[in-house]
Amino acid sequence: MQSSSAAHQHRRYLYGILMAGIGAMLFSGKAVLVKLAFGYGANAETLLALRMLMALPLFWSVYWWESRRKPMNPITWLDRGKLFFLGFLGYFLSSYIDFLGLQYISVGLERIVLYLTPTIVLLISYFALNKSISRLQWYALVVGYLGVFAVFIQDASSTGIHAWLGMLLVFGSACSYAVYMIGSGEMVKRIGSVRLVVYASSASAVLSIIQSTLYNPSAVFEQTTQVYWLSLLNASLCTVIPMLLIMIAINRIGSPLVAQAGILGPVSTIFLGYFVLSEPITWMQIGGMTLVIAAMWLLVRNDAPRKKSPDSKKSGDFDEVEPLN
Repeated sequence: MQSSSAAHQHRRYLYGILMAGIGAMLFSGKAVLVKLAFGYGANAETLLALRMLMALPLFWSVYWWESRRKPMNPITWLDRGKLFFLGFLGYFLSSYIDFLGLQYISVGLERIVLYLTPTIVLLISYFALNKSISRLQWYALVVGYLGVFAVFIQDASSTGIHAWLGMLLVFGSACSYAVYMIGSGEMVKRIGSVRLVVYASSASAVLSIIQSTLYNPSAVFEQTTQVYWLSLLNASLCTVIPMLLIMIAINRIGSPLVAQAGILGPVSTIFLGYFVLSEPITWMQIGGMTLVIAAMWLLVRNDAPRKKSPDSKKSGDFDEVEPLN
């Protein structure tokens, strides 16, 4: 009996790691699809609107499925207002300036900069919320930003001043998402991660449609077939599906292990950039990526003892889930 239970737990662990790794790689593919769509003449405003429009019915399908599985507490209009603001920060503003930044830098640098989001959360918590940072965490911060600088040198050598603009835009995206993560911490405990994601994405969809309409009212109807297919892949394969995989993985193995599996994200992006977009891979880039991954691993390992174990929550409870950019 114990052997059967141990085998079940082992399979659960392996499937959780597998889903977390696949989810991280699919999320990271977003940058490659956006770059390809730029090649067909699409702009950031239109691509964001198409992504959110196509993802919205998929998100609400997830919400319907989750609502049938367990009852949900009602939320107030004040909560809805907060969710709208969180959607603006975490889904609209963060995604929009990320798309803008991708016009100037490689997908590898973009993903590595976004991978620094936990360090930005840590710094905001330290300076704004008076939370302490251990010596190991400070070391990890320094190592992580040295790694980003090393990868940045690679981009700057080929694109010059545009690399500075692109990196600043993507770093601004990471900062916006970090504020969203801090602000959503209290909300996700009360209303659940599924409703948080669905309401925030709905707010982003509304805002992106308004923005696209003001920029060019007919743009979303005038794109090439390739742009629509790439946007559909972005909405489904690189947004909603990986979100579900990450949800299930956190439920099975816990947040710290899922975060460690997220290391596959920047690694896969660099190689996708090479094979799909013909972006170069250099030893400087690999070295910088290694430093950033090592720094994030240190932060996750340092934070892991304070996390709840996956077995401490009932099966099917996804309240620890955080959507990824």
